[in-house]
Amino acid sequence: MSIHPAIEGFAIRENRLLIGGIPIDRLAERVGSTPFFAYDRALIEQRIARLRNTLPDTVRLAYAVKANPMPAVIHHLAGLVDGFDVASARELRQALDAGMRPDDTSFAGPGKTDVELLSAVATGVTIELESLLEARRVAAAGNRLGIRPRVAVRINPNFSVRGSGMRMGGGPQQFGVDAENVPELLTELGQADLDFLGFHIFAGSQNLDSAIIGEAQRQSLELVVSLTQYCPSPVRYLNLGGGFGIPYFERDLPLDLAKVGDNLGQLMETVVASELPEARVTIELGRYIVGEAGIYASRVIDRKVSRGKTYIVVDGGMHHQLAASGNLGQAIRRNYPIAVGNRMQGAPTEVVSVVGCLCTPLDLLGEDVALPDPQVGDLVVLFQSGAYGLTASPTAFLGHDLPVECLV
Repeated sequence: MSIHPAIEGFAIRENRLLIGGIPIDRLAERVGSTPFFAYDRALIEQRIARLRNTLPDTVRLAYAVKANPMPAVIHHLAGLVDGFDVASARELRQALDAGMRPDDTSFAGPGKTDVELLSAVATGVTIELESLLEARRVAAAGNRLGIRPRVAVRINPNFSVRGSGMRMGGGPQQFGVDAENVPELLTELGQADLDFLGFHIFAGSQNLDSAIIGEAQRQSLELVVSLTQYCPSPVRYLNLGGGFGIPYFERDLPLDLAKVGDNLGQLMETVVASELPEARVTIELGRYIVGEAGIYASRVIDRKVSRGKTYIVVDGGMHHQLAASGNLGQAIRRNYPIAVGNRMQGAPTEVVSVVGCLCTPLDLLGEDVALPDPQVGDLVVLFQSGAYGLTASPTAFLGHDLPVECLV
């Protein structure tokens, strides 16, 4: 039986999964209860090191806080990456509290409130403009505070990216300014008291095809170059987004990061060096940095057979890890990598469905999966749980307590 690459990244000792060097059952004792999320700091550091070694030295690396805003994770990453991207006032506070410099922090996302814009202007972070009206509101906030706001324009590109788990650009979008309308916005920015820095383009997320990512980066740079004639000042900031995917499902192949790095290196030496010499190019990643470093563990509470089908009932569920249940955008539900953490090397002996403790048939964490005879008290582990887990889930449903999160 082949081993999923997500599981291969973790060590196993005496038949037990290790998280941060700690056996999963010992970690459960330290945490004090199940379910819980655990994030392995060494795996995060290894991923950052791999990115540093593979991407061009001239490219900055930013972390998208939305992927995992746990304070300990943010504080750890503050010393490893070059910047943070935030999408709310709360994330902004977390980023600055972690020690990230304001001029290395960007604030993106539609629907920023007046209070959020005032906070962003006051702290001096880069506000990524999502519309003409938002640009005017930022200018008004700057006038009110007597501060010249730092701004960039988020572009909704005139191309789409195939193979992305979620399309974030191309066609009608609530994200960014349509590429054909950017010249008009840039003209108005030049007349306002705003410090224009550059652009942000993010066309799609969760892509495992290096060729598609490379083509998206090439088209993004071509689009930016075509817009420079309208810019009120040279482009000094260019966020190319990321979209680097991780393999969640059985047939997924890991992203060939080396090819992404080679392609980006060529673009930096040709297009950026000649056409955008003052631009600091940023790759912004969230899932790719932390997704494979986290697990979600829950304890088996019950076993039952219903008309020939065996159900393993755990004390966790979709209220903590919604994505694994298939309710975060999957058209066809597929299983995340799953294992019995305290019997990692046991041979699969039966096919079971792992379900949570909620009163809905949607609370399904693993359907018809082969596991080594899971029994009451065992720890069932879902891998690829380091990103878009707890904070992307309906935690208030049925009123269960929140799970513990730990960085080990």
